[in-house]
Amino acid sequence: MNASGGLDLFTLGEPIADAKAPDGPIETRWQRRRFAAKLVNPANRRKLTVIVVGTGLAGGSAAATLGEQGYQVRSYCYQDSPRRAHSIAAQGGINAAKNYRNDGDSIQRLFYDTVKGGDFRSRESNVRRLAEVSVEIIDQAVAQGVPFAREYGGLLDTRSFGGAQVQRTFYARGQTGQQLLLGAYQALERQIGLGRVEMHSRHEMLELIVVDGRARGIVVRDLVTGEITTDFADAVVLASGGYGNVFYLSTNAKGCNVTATWRAHRKGALFANPCYTQIHPTCIPVSGDHQSKLTLMSESLRNDGRVWVPEAAGDDRPPRQIPEEERDYFLERLYPSFGNLVPRDIASRAAKNVCDSGRGVGQSGLGVYLDFADAIDRLGRPTIAERYGNLFEMYQRITGEDPYEVPMRIYPAVHYTMGGLWVDYDLQSTIPGLFVIGEANFSDHGANRLGASALMQGLADGYFVLPSTIADYLAAGPFDALTDDHPEVVAARDDVTDRLDRLLACQGDRTVDSFHRELGQIMWDHCGMERSDAGLRKALGEIRGLREQFWQRVKVPGDGEGLNQALEKAGRVADFFELAELMCVDALHRTESAGGHFRAESQTPEGEAQRDDEHFSYVAAWEFTGADRPPVLHREDLRFEYVHPSQRSYK
Repeated sequence: MNASGGLDLFTLGEPIADAKAPDGPIETRWQRRRFAAKLVNPANRRKLTVIVVGTGLAGGSAAATLGEQGYQVRSYCYQDSPRRAHSIAAQGGINAAKNYRNDGDSIQRLFYDTVKGGDFRSRESNVRRLAEVSVEIIDQAVAQGVPFAREYGGLLDTRSFGGAQVQRTFYARGQTGQQLLLGAYQALERQIGLGRVEMHSRHEMLELIVVDGRARGIVVRDLVTGEITTDFADAVVLASGGYGNVFYLSTNAKGCNVTATWRAHRKGALFANPCYTQIHPTCIPVSGDHQSKLTLMSESLRNDGRVWVPEAAGDDRPPRQIPEEERDYFLERLYPSFGNLVPRDIASRAAKNVCDSGRGVGQSGLGVYLDFADAIDRLGRPTIAERYGNLFEMYQRITGEDPYEVPMRIYPAVHYTMGGLWVDYDLQSTIPGLFVIGEANFSDHGANRLGASALMQGLADGYFVLPSTIADYLAAGPFDALTDDHPEVVAARDDVTDRLDRLLACQGDRTVDSFHRELGQIMWDHCGMERSDAGLRKALGEIRGLREQFWQRVKVPGDGEGLNQALEKAGRVADFFELAELMCVDALHRTESAGGHFRAESQTPEGEAQRDDEHFSYVAAWEFTGADRPPVLHREDLRFEYVHPSQRSYK
């Protein structure tokens, strides 16, 4: 019998440890690690080349900073401009422990809130560093001219987000991601103008080149001409975002995918906690089968909006006709200490429960109200418009309903992914020379990300952490020059062309999107908000059957000699099939509930998530052994010295 209980789902491998994490007092670990790391003097930096894949907040800030330091940087993105990265869609804000409100915030409290919010499934050392660096991020962004909201006197304004009882979230209306990305983009463009960064837009990474055990380059496809080329460097940085689009319907841009990190995983990089996906509670509900994506309404709306449903099941009266005494403000009732600002996983599950009880609103019954009437009466419409005007306009354009006059309708949806490639404290994967930053790695959020922490992590990694830690690796460079005729380079390029040829040879009777939609429904039903042993086993069987059908029946029109978006999507969906299977295996093996991973068999009498710290206080890092062979599980034990695990309570 193997570790999966007799089924050939996975095998158990050797434990893994983060050898780069310092010990000793947590307050000085980052400082001591930076001092102990090797440096590269300015003259030698000009001899070293770094490839950065992705131009969002993590990749854009990393490329700009590395260029500023004097390295030769080559940056890649599949968008037509680096400023089109999906970070631009982030709305609500960015956390920082500035304590401008003098309301009790501190680096220690941000550290505590983040570890607790992640349901004690993240590393203490990484989270503490994130809390420390958060303070510097705001100064960096302000110096770049990011137009954060300000109070009347000119001081930076902050607001609340879920999982915190202090106001630490800095924001620019509902456009915080856009403004922060434009700041990073301008820094990046400056380095491009100076010749230190070479930008390659409309290129997609399709393979990682590993030579002598080191990451040494990538294989890319020009999405306009179809040309396959290789590029070499002394180190490769992946900043390619998350994999939420495995569910088909998510808040992610349609182009978001897992291919860059999955290609690295297949080459030996461990993939950590893939089943940890975040369900965001404030999304515009699904309106029909015609949809290809979902639209997020920022969590910041829960500062002033009150969440409620009718007391009685089946009450389909217009919301303004339902009197106060016949409404259930269920988050305020269930969690009086935090109310509408409980963490995302808590709010999402509570919304699902009231809808499952027959009290959901809207035609589908899968929705709850987010009501601003009290806030408008208290503060006035101009104040609400100043805070959320663009979000209200977005909602009205999509739904045809005016949220100033009637409540918004919201429902949980897939948003962020906490899983990603395993990295050590230096942000280096298990492949030497391959660094992974931002949402593409797993390192900081545990089983649930607190709101406004994604922008914080992306900029922390790109501006402050990676530029310090990558030098420790690059100090041994430059490494031997590579050419296109090197056997490993030829093999990597052949793998890409063979895969593309195989996809183009499939002249079946189904579109790529039809397979993706079906895969997404399987994942949402069985590996989404709630999972069970039976459901996950059913999903594994359905995914394997659908994957086999995909390679027999998918139709990819056109050829590879130019722009072919069907071919792009086919390659990404092929990777999503393999990822989906690993996600289900990961969820199946973890027979506890933690954060956004809610196992029906593991809950408290009150219906809350029930962790099993004795058996699952570890990072699950998976090794790829083949598309049709069981993966190997490597466990990294989590140790808590400063924030001791306890039953999470927001009541």
